[in-house]
Parts: sequence; structure tokens; C-alpha cells
Amino acid sequence: MSLSTAAGSGVTPGPARRGRLRRTFDKHWYAWAMVAPTIFVLGALVLYPLVRGILQSFTNLTETNQRAEVCSKTLGGAESCTPNPDRWHWVGLHNYTDLLTGERGHFWLLLENTIVWTLACVLLHYLIGLGLAVLLNRNFRGRSLYRVLLIVPWAVPAFVSAFAWKFLFNPKFGLINSVLVHLGLDPVEWFNHRWTAMFAAVVTNVWLGVPFMMVAILGGLQSIPAELYEAAEMDGTSPWQRFRHVTVPGLRPVSSTVILLGTIWTFNMFPIIYFVTGGQPAGETEILVTGSYRAAFEGLRNYSLAATYGVVILALLVVYAAAYRRVLKSKGEVW
Repeated sequence: MSLSTAAGSGVTPGPARRGRLRRTFDKHWYAWAMVAPTIFVLGALVLYPLVRGILQSFTNLTETNQRAEVCSKTLGGAESCTPNPDRWHWVGLHNYTDLLTGERGHFWLLLENTIVWTLACVLLHYLIGLGLAVLLNRNFRGRSLYRVLLIVPWAVPAFVSAFAWKFLFNPKFGLINSVLVHLGLDPVEWFNHRWTAMFAAVVTNVWLGVPFMMVAILGGLQSIPAELYEAAEMDGTSPWQRFRHVTVPGLRPVSSTVILLGTIWTFNMFPIIYFVTGGQPAGETEILVTGSYRAAFEGLRNYSLAATYGVVILALLVVYAAAYRRVLKSKGEVW
């Protein structure tokens, strides 16, 4: 194709395109230089493990068959290596069918626990955070002190909070059971029953997650123009009507973002379940991310099964984010 023909057909010739890229690089080389380390780190820490995990989910890789050779020492002290006859190999969708049909793991129980756990935590995070943000948005004495105190749980490492709450829920020595006994009620074996153990984990995670919601929603409240409240008050609206027709619509952009982030974070919240309930009783409070961890690091380490869990978790969150975006778009939200 000649240069004139390429120009007439609207196709940019290869040399011209390369020249344009070269000019762009020469003009903005500093921007590429600043972005390059970030791209490298993301590629090494995110992209490479993600691709490797997806590939491993299509194999039967375990702790025993990961080596290409089996080596042993002879009587003379020399090391002798032979090919591993049981070395890992590709199995296609076998891991996914085993996982979804229940032949390995307890996928449907873990999925049910994950959905209940995520819905309960995010709902309580948002409602409590909204209530506290509305209170802190008002002028009253000591407001700054209350703001600092309510942010403290956010500053504490998650595993420290998990250990503290596990002690509070201790059936014999915990403060919560001591209060129940003082009130004339029977103590509760919190970790001997599925839903009481899940309740303990939800309470712990709510204590950790409410500060983030509160701060984000408080920022959204302060961005709502005061003139809207003044106009609504002049029209004779009640406080509930102002909250419903001014506050809630004004918070919609912030709410959509924090609910999405809160759902993703809670869905993958490993330390609370692992350190508070430990899966008790008998694995009935495990969620998908702890199931993946146990497959990879406990017993006979099944790396392919753990990778399969990871791919399924990723797929579920991608589907959720896409559906969430579609719902927001249908309501005129830009996201």
C-alpha cells in the first residue's frame, strides 16, 4: 500500500504512527518515567501472581507433585535424582467441577457464609456510619474529641482487634458473658454454634469498619450545600423529609462508592474470620477466602484448589461490580 493510498483510506502508516509515539514519548518522557515504577510494581505484585494463579487453577498442582525430580541420598552420601512420575499436569476444568459439585471442599456452605457475612457487615457499616456521620455533622460541644475517638478502631490493626474481641467473647473469661451472668442470663457458648460464632465475627468487623463509612459519609454531608436545607426548611418540611429528600440524594455518589468498596473488602476479609472464629464450629463459619487459605497452607497443600477458589472469588466480585455499575448507570449515576 502506497503512502497516498494509506492516507486516502484513513490508515496511518506504520512509520508515521511510530514517529507520533516517539514524539509523544519525547514530549512527556518525565510522565512515563514517573509511571514506570508503579507499572513495574503492579506487574510484579498483582498481574504476575494473578496470571500464575489462573493458570494453576487448570492444573493438579499440590505440595507433593510440584517438583520435576525426586531426589534422595545413596549410601555413599551422593544425591540421586529421578524424574517425578506423579508430577503435576493440566487437568482443564476438573478443579472447577469438583469445587462446584462439592467433591472437594464445601463451596456452597462457604459461599452462603460469605454472602451472609458480607450483607450483614456492609449493611451495619453503612447504617451505623450514616447515623454517626449525621450526628457529628452538627455543632455541639466536644465534637472534635468524639470524631477522634470514633476513628480509633480504624487505626488499630485488624488482627489486634480480632484477638481483643475473641477474648471478649470467650465463653469462660470473656467480658460479654460476665455481663450476661450479672444480668441474670445464662452464658453463651459463642463459638459452639454456627450463627452465634458468625455473630461474634460480624460484631468485630462492624467495630472495625464503621469508622471508614462514618468518615466518608461525613465528607459527603459536608459537601451538600447548606442552601438546600435552608430552602427545604422555608418550605415547611420536617427533619425526616429534609433527610429523605436532601441528605439521601446528596449522599448518593459517596454512598455508591463506599458500598462497593465495603463489599469488596468485606468479601475478602480474612483476619476477622480466621482469628475470631477460626472456622468454628467444625468449619461452619468459614468463608471463601479462608477456604482458599486452608487449601493452600493446611494439611496436604493443594495449590491448584486454592487457586481455583481465588479465581471464583475474583469472578464473583467482577460480576458484582459489573451488575452494580449497570444498576447505577440505569439510575443516571456516573461511575
